[in-house]
Amino acid sequence: MDIARPSNARQKRIRQVLYVGGGLVIVTGISVGLSRLKPAAPTVEAGTVWKDAVKRGPMLRQVRGLGTLVPEDIRWIPATTAARIEKIILRPGTRVTPDSVIVELSNPQLEQELQDAQLKLQSADASLANLKVQVQNDLLNQRAAGATIEAEYSRARMQAEMNNSLAQDKLIPEIQRRQSEIDAQQLSIRNDIAKEQLASRADSARAQLAVQQSSVDQARAVLQLKQRQRDELKVRAGIAGILQQVEVQEGQQVGPGANLVRVANPSRLKAEIKIAETQAKDIQVGQRAEIDTRVGIVPGRVARIDPSVQNGTRTVDVTLEGELPRGAVPDLSVDGNIELERLADVLYMGRPAFGQEQSTVTLFKVDADGTGASRVQVKLGRSSVNAMEVLAGLNAGDSVILSDMSQWDAFDRVRLR
Repeated sequence: MDIARPSNARQKRIRQVLYVGGGLVIVTGISVGLSRLKPAAPTVEAGTVWKDAVKRGPMLRQVRGLGTLVPEDIRWIPATTAARIEKIILRPGTRVTPDSVIVELSNPQLEQELQDAQLKLQSADASLANLKVQVQNDLLNQRAAGATIEAEYSRARMQAEMNNSLAQDKLIPEIQRRQSEIDAQQLSIRNDIAKEQLASRADSARAQLAVQQSSVDQARAVLQLKQRQRDELKVRAGIAGILQQVEVQEGQQVGPGANLVRVANPSRLKAEIKIAETQAKDIQVGQRAEIDTRVGIVPGRVARIDPSVQNGTRTVDVTLEGELPRGAVPDLSVDGNIELERLADVLYMGRPAFGQEQSTVTLFKVDADGTGASRVQVKLGRSSVNAMEVLAGLNAGDSVILSDMSQWDAFDRVRLR
C-alpha cells in the first residue's frame, strides 16, 4: 500500500509558488523595458524630399513679387460739359496722334450759350466804344473851358501889369490898379482849378473805361470758354500713343468730369510689383531690380514705394532701364526680383518650407552616409528669395531637408531609402 509523504507535497507547492513569482517578475520586466523603448524611426523615400547643402560664400538677398506693366504716360480725357455721345470714331487698340478725334459729343444747350456769349461780347464792345466817345467829348469840353479861363487869366495879368506901369506915372487912379490885380488873382485861381478839374476828369475817364474794359474781358473769357467747350465736344487724344479704353457708348448721356477715354504711351512702361509687407521693409528707392516679362528680362530700378499696405502687400514701382522685348504691352503680367543687398561671406542654404528670418526652426540634418536624418535646432538669419542665412546649428557641407516634414514631428530621426 502507498504511504503519503507530507514533505514532498510541501516542496511541490513551494516550487509552484517560485515558478509563478518568477514568471510575474519576468513579465513585469519585459513590460517595463518595452515601455522605455523609443519608437522605431519611420522610413521616408529620399526622392520625395528636397535636400540642400549648407554653403559658405557670397549671398544675394532679393525679394520677389508679381505685378503688371503699366504706362508711365497715361491720359484720361474727361467730358468738360454735360453731353450726349453721338459717335465713337476710334476703338481701343488704335494708334493715335494728339489731334486724333476719338469720340464726338453733342450739347444743344452749349450752342445756345455760345451764341449768348457772342452777343454779350458784342454788346460789351459797343458799350466800351460808346463810353470812349462820351469820355472823349467830356475831356474836350473840359479842355475848352480850361483854355477859355487860361486866356482870360492871361489878359487880366497883362492888364494888371499895364495898370501898374500907368499908376507909377500917375496916369490912372490907385483903385483901378488894385482892381486889375484882384481880377488877375481871381482868374489865376480859376485857371488852377480848371487844370485840376481837367486832370480829375481824365482820371475819372480812365476809371470808367477800365470798368467797361473789364466787362468786355469777362464777356470775352466766357466766349472763349464756350468756344473751347464746343471744340472739346470732339474728344481728341492729346498725346501720341495707343487708345486703351473707351468708357462710353453711343447715345449715352455723360456729365461734366466723367472719364470718356484713356490713352497711353506704350513705349514708356514701368512695372508695378506687389511685395509682401513682411518682405518690403528693406526695399529702398534706387535699388536694382529685374523684371521677367516671360519673353525677356529687363533691368530696372526702384522708383517709388507705396507707403500704404493693401491686402497684405505694398506696391513698388520699378522704372525699366533696358530695351523692352517684343510683346511687352501695358497690363502684361510680370515677375519682379528686387536686389536688397549682397552679403560677402555668410553661411547659407536654400530657403526651407517653414521658417522666417531671424527665427529658430527644427530641420532634419542628413547623416554622412545618407541613410538617415536627425532633427537639429537651426537659427536663421537674413532671407532671400531662394536662400536663407544660417547663424547657428549647421556647418558648411551639412545636408539638410528643406521640404515640409511636419508629418514626422513626433520623431527625432527618420530613415531614408
